[in-house]
Amino acid sequence: MIECMPHTSIKAVIPAAGLGTRFLPATKAMPKEMLPVVDKPAIQYVVEEAAHAGIDDILVITGRNKNAISNHFDSVPELEVRLKDKGDDERLRRVVASSDLADIHFVRQGEPKGLGHAVLRAKTHVGDSSFAVLLGDDLIDERDELLTVMIAEHERTGAAVVALMEVDPEHIHMYGVASAEKTDSDDVVKVTGLVEKPKAEDAPSNLAIIGRYVLSPNVFGILERTEPGKGGEIQLTDALQELAADPNGPGVRGVIFRGRRYDTGDRVDYIKAIVQLASDREDLGPDLRPWFKEFAASL
Repeated sequence: MIECMPHTSIKAVIPAAGLGTRFLPATKAMPKEMLPVVDKPAIQYVVEEAAHAGIDDILVITGRNKNAISNHFDSVPELEVRLKDKGDDERLRRVVASSDLADIHFVRQGEPKGLGHAVLRAKTHVGDSSFAVLLGDDLIDERDELLTVMIAEHERTGAAVVALMEVDPEHIHMYGVASAEKTDSDDVVKVTGLVEKPKAEDAPSNLAIIGRYVLSPNVFGILERTEPGKGGEIQLTDALQELAADPNGPGVRGVIFRGRRYDTGDRVDYIKAIVQLASDREDLGPDLRPWFKEFAASL
């Protein structure tokens, strides 16, 4: 179990109901969240991030053919006994750790109606608690602080908080984008507007929303009346836009992240993520880095 002070007032929601069509045929029978990033499935990095931030109550929103996710976080006594009998203490430790990260719950989304709809499925479980939403496509390096900063900003201001990152304008159409005003902190902005996947010429800034949010339960009421938007889906961005435009509410804040982020939602970026994370590891990097140099020189 990760040693940390639990955030009893904050729960985590991890939407994991997507079809993963960009990774077919690998995701024909395997959830995209279970694709390995080095030697752990992508979703385990996300659960570990929430646990490191002190969150011990996590709800995963799943869809059809996603049983492998719940199986992964369940204990497997026969495997543990076999590893123990073999004296394979390190692998045993890692297997047990993956089953002991947090109190993990699961609920089905049913129809894939968008991120906003997936978040709305968490309403009953979340109740009156504030909650963090973590998307599995964006992996945040455990050496860089983000979620704890977002939670602190939410607790200080009561605002909804989104993670923002400066991106190249030619990629801006792939993200929700924020218009923002400066605050007293260089890394925190007041979000004045949000638009989902604009054309480069229409983007209000180069501040893109990456997959981390900290929200109050009042967002559920907004999502319940939010009409389908971009792509015919219920967009969380549209609900956040309403919060940002409310002159009587706490609004929306953005925490600008300047650390290491690994995008596993695209095939090329997924491979880059594996290379980056593996080369930084003490057990793999010393052998991999010289080979990378040789391989790059041979191209």
